[in-house]
Amino acid sequence: MKYEMLRAHVIDGRTATAAAHAHGYSRAAFYLVEAAFERSGLVGLLDERPGRRGPLNLSPEVLGFLEARRRERPGTSGAELAGELEAALGVRLHRRTIEKALGGSR
Repeated sequence: MKYEMLRAHVIDGRTATAAAHAHGYSRAAFYLVEAAFERSGLVGLLDERPGRRGPLNLSPEVLGFLEARRRERPGTSGAELAGELEAALGVRLHRRTIEKALGGSR
């Protein structure tokens, strides 16, 4: 749809407002799409994948804490590490998040 909207403006000579409206976009969105296309070509027209890009609480400080605990006690489970992390730093992480961050189940 984004490509067709830009094509209607550039090739067919429709105004930005008319092209945007015909394709279900606002005029402001048209200009954002146009800028993305100019910046990145067709790739700029792709929508981003929805959802988070990773754990929000997995900061370098938290990761350092977890790695240090794993070195001290290699057999500690993800659930145990989660409890220690919450007690020490006040950060709650799921045991699987910790296990993935440390490279497998512990």
